Amino acid sequence: MSRRSRRPARRKKRPPGRELTAAEKRANRELGRIRVRVEHAIAGVKRSRVVKDVFRNKKPGSSDVSMEVASGLHNLRVTHRKRGSKR
Repeated sequence: MSRRSRRPARRKKRPPGRELTAAEKRANRELGRIRVRVEHAIAGVKRSRVVKDVFRNKKPGSSDVSMEVASGLHNLRVTHRKRGSKR
């Protein structure tokens, strides 16, 4: 494992016979908020089918370029999104 990477946090489960403390509930709620944002970002990138489907181009670096383009398109879409409209 790289020094720059870290293990993802895990939510606390309720132990049998007792409830979670207020601090544990707060930590779970914060972790849930982060997780939702990350999952929405991944789903936004996967809207580009080139990321979701099998990419058969064998040229070196082309899969990295396609991921960068998909991420850039997602960031552009999020930046210029109209707030308050539900499609």
